Amino acid sequence: MTVKIIHVAVGVVINEMGQVLIAKRAHNQHQGGLWEFPGGKVEPGEPVFDALVREFAEEVDLRILNAVPLQQIKHDYGDKHVFLDVWLSRQPSASSNSLCVAYEGKARGKENQKIAWVNINDLDNYAFPEANGEIIERIKKLDI
Repeated sequence: MTVKIIHVAVGVVINEMGQVLIAKRAHNQHQGGLWEFPGGKVEPGEPVFDALVREFAEEVDLRILNAVPLQQIKHDYGDKHVFLDVWLSRQPSASSNSLCVAYEGKARGKENQKIAWVNINDLDNYAFPEANGEIIERIKKLDI
């Protein structure tokens, strides 16, 4: 039996205070009740950045304007395989000289999910799906 690989666009979105946006998965979903970095499935033929923009608009009401690839992760959950295409979208801080706006809008859970802006060093206090562990370790190494 061939297990389908699910291609997922994932966004690590960091606000001007250096906090990262996370969302809690609904209990009826795969990995339900766990926190995650927002994102969703990439449709066949869809560019990953376009999928990221679409999913953020649908799920958390943010308009992603700029993002860069951060990492790619393959993970086997047994019942499904995921390929996480992780992108970084970082809003410049008030003290930054950057004029590049990463996103627009005020994040809210449009699918009735809880969302939170959390300090990167506090991510270990939240339960995430196993595949997200690599993302957390990677963003802890960023110069924020």
